[in-house]
Parts: sequence; structure tokens; C-alpha cells
Amino acid sequence: MDDPSTRGRGASGLDRPFGAVVLAAGQSLRLGRPKQLVEFRGEPLVRRATRAAVEAMLEPVVVVIAPAAEAVRAAVAGLPVEVVENPLWASGMASSLRAGVARVRALAPAAAGVTLIACDQPLVDAAHLQQLLAERRRTGRPVVASEYAGVRGVPVLMGAEILDEVGALEGDTGARDIVRRDPARVAAVPFPGGELDVDTAADLARAELGRA
Repeated sequence: MDDPSTRGRGASGLDRPFGAVVLAAGQSLRLGRPKQLVEFRGEPLVRRATRAAVEAMLEPVVVVIAPAAEAVRAAVAGLPVEVVENPLWASGMASSLRAGVARVRALAPAAAGVTLIACDQPLVDAAHLQQLLAERRRTGRPVVASEYAGVRGVPVLMGAEILDEVGALEGDTGARDIVRRDPARVAAVPFPGGELDVDTAADLARAELGRA
């Protein structure tokens, strides 16, 4: 029988598991409808991102949603995750990062860190998340970011040693701000197609066609 206490160790090669935070509390103003619920290859984006985290053996997995976002909550029903409502979601992305990381740390105080995942990158999968974990094991860097289109961003793995920096973020700042602070502490993993995020209907059409 699978021992839940060992989940996340085999995939990462680390002594302690990594948690995950799936960010799903945004307004989707440009798209005009909740991007979390947009279906890509027959699956809502939020469920796709959350499932990738589960399949990568990250634990615990926390999904951050806006209050009363019952349809988003329902989209991840049945997965072994915890859903957290962020009452401060309208203040910007930083509040969701803080809420998610705080919950991971409360659930797993000994976790080696947290992988931050946006729900609007349709090409994120478990294999890429496992590559981030492997790069952390190989380099020991505090930050392992995905690299695409000349930038480094999410999904991004952050070791426990720097999670206090996430807790200090304010407003609409996000993980990329931490990635940029000190390039010397950042390792990068190529993520072809990572630049594809679903902000508009045209973005979704490009994703369906498999091109940026």
C-alpha cells in the first residue's frame, strides 16, 4: 500500500516533499469569463494544472480561489487537494501567493519548499514539474524557474529557505519579482510553450493549435 508520508520524495529525489500552490483566484478581465473554467482538451484549466501537481507527487497541493467561486471549487473536486479561499484576492496576486504558501506551511511544516503554478498555462504537465524538482536536487538553488520566450517565470519552485520573501509580497507582484531579485540563486528549466497563457480568446485558439 502506498504510504502517504513518502509522496513527493521519489519524484523529487529529496529527503522532504515539496508542496504546490495552484493560483486560481484571478478575475479574467481580458477573457471576459473565468479562465479557470475554460476547457482545454476537454478539461478545465484549473483542474489540468492541479492534476499536474498531483501527478508530479507534490504534497500538499493547495488551490487558491476567490470567495464563493463554487464552480472553480467543483472543477477540482475528487482530487487529493485542499482549496483555500482568499478574501483579499482583489488586492492582487501577492495575496493569493501568501495565502497558498501559508497553508502549505501549516499543513506540512517540514516541506522542502513550494512549487507555484498558474492555472492559465495549458501546457503545464507533471513531467515539467518533475524537471523543476530534479533541477533543485541537482543544483541546490533556492529558486528553480521555468524559462520560455526569454523570461523566467512560473511554474517556479521555491525552497523553504526563501518562502518568507513570498510572505512579504504585496499588491500585484508575483513569483517573477522574486526570480528577478538575484539571478545567481536561480536555476532554470526550459519550458517550450510556457509563454502560452490564456488571457484572451485568441490565446486559447493558439493553445488549441499547439503554437505560441
